[in-house]
Amino acid sequence: MTQSRPVRIAVQLQPQHAEYSVIRDRVKELEQLGVDVLFNWDHFFPLYGEPDGLHFEAWTELASWAEMTSRVEFGTLVNCNSYRNPDLQADMARTLDHISGGRFIFGTGSGWFERDYQEYGYEFGTAGSRLDALAEALPRIESRWEKLNPPPTRKIPVLIGGGGVKKTLKLVAKHADIWHSFATGEELVHKLEVLAGHCETVGRDINEIELSNELREKSVEDADSMREQGITLFTLGITGPDYDLTTTKQWLAWRDSQNG
Repeated sequence: MTQSRPVRIAVQLQPQHAEYSVIRDRVKELEQLGVDVLFNWDHFFPLYGEPDGLHFEAWTELASWAEMTSRVEFGTLVNCNSYRNPDLQADMARTLDHISGGRFIFGTGSGWFERDYQEYGYEFGTAGSRLDALAEALPRIESRWEKLNPPPTRKIPVLIGGGGVKKTLKLVAKHADIWHSFATGEELVHKLEVLAGHCETVGRDINEIELSNELREKSVEDADSMREQGITLFTLGITGPDYDLTTTKQWLAWRDSQNG
């Protein structure tokens, strides 16, 4: 991978275990600190901690973020394709794009958290069927963006999360501007080789795709190594009730040292 992009720091402000007034304050503070991207996640219940703790819905929350911020990009890490009609997803994304003046990132994936499906009445299916549904949805979303009036203010960046070599990476090659994975080391090397092959098949340059990964329990040495492998978007997850920003500030300093 050619390293032509600056390092960016994203914070996933997990919408769990906190009052919305606290989330609102942290969004404003994180933008002021200079975070590049803010993410939430698309679930209906906490993923860890008290399973029935405080939790908020992703897309309505993002509309609030779009209004209260002026610089930072934002989106879901990631949207669950199963929960909304693809054309509706496209329209929601276009609307957030306009509210924010062109700062929305459409992060999406096939879904996995079975409790969401069971309690909200969605068919869970299988990992394969959910990926097939995502493959069917992405062209519809792209087509709907071309039909909407007014159209999006820019080509909305598509982030696809996941690392399956047989299906997910094919979707990344065809549709994604950003690939978010958890792979590092030799696993990442292998998956990048697979992705490069899929890109060649569809006539894309793999260097068009920004690589995104997690900073969860990572050291500076780990991040330096990931940077050498071509990763430029690093995401740190923080959770309520207080959302401690100490580590975020440390990673922002590392970013600045990398971008020189």
